[in-house]
Amino acid sequence: MMNRGIRGATTVKQNDEQEILKETVLLLEEIVNRNDVKPDDICSVWITMTHDLDVTFPARAIRALDGWDLVPLMCSVEIPVQGSLPRCIRLMVQVNTEKSQKEIKHVYLNEAQRLRPDLSASSSS
Repeated sequence: MMNRGIRGATTVKQNDEQEILKETVLLLEEIVNRNDVKPDDICSVWITMTHDLDVTFPARAIRALDGWDLVPLMCSVEIPVQGSLPRCIRLMVQVNTEKSQKEIKHVYLNEAQRLRPDLSASSSS
């Protein structure tokens, strides 16, 4: 069994607590569904947000999901790079899996699809 990273990103329209929590859950659920994993398969989730999002911890949304109470979660601020995508939430989900790197389906939602159009297109199939 290998440990693989599954990348994901999404954006929100404003620095709003409920929108951040909702979009975090939608992104995580899409990653889990597309890759057919469950919380017991997950080693940890690294969560970053751009500096313009500061009203809540997105890990709160994940922690509230059924079966996710023991999955290690860590939040951080994305490094501020000029011209980077604003209001962006990123996840790095580390899973134990038999899948190869090519079988992993990364997920980019909303405006974050611009970050990796090559992976965004392949993940929808």
